[in-house]
Amino acid sequence: MKRAVGFIIVGSILAVAASGYAIAGDSEAGKAKAVTCTACHGANGISPTELYPNLAGQKKGYLVKQIKAFKDGSRKDPTMNAMVAALTDQDIEDISAFYSKL
Repeated sequence: MKRAVGFIIVGSILAVAASGYAIAGDSEAGKAKAVTCTACHGANGISPTELYPNLAGQKKGYLVKQIKAFKDGSRKDPTMNAMVAALTDQDIEDISAFYSKL
């Protein structure tokens, strides 16, 4: 019985991974993907101007939520809506992981 439960859990994890849902963001991948973000939000997530928010140290879940809101249009900013339009869910997780660890 114990062995069957183990197979079910492992099978469920593999099914989630194969379905394209990320378990966690990869901050190293996020660093590479965030290169275009640095123009406004700074190389280390600290904006060089008052016009743009600092992203360094924000909670990952908060960043994911805000980026997805820009992507789906529920949060409106012409620049950000355009910048995130092509991001995948994995890109969003990775970029959010990167900024949250700064």
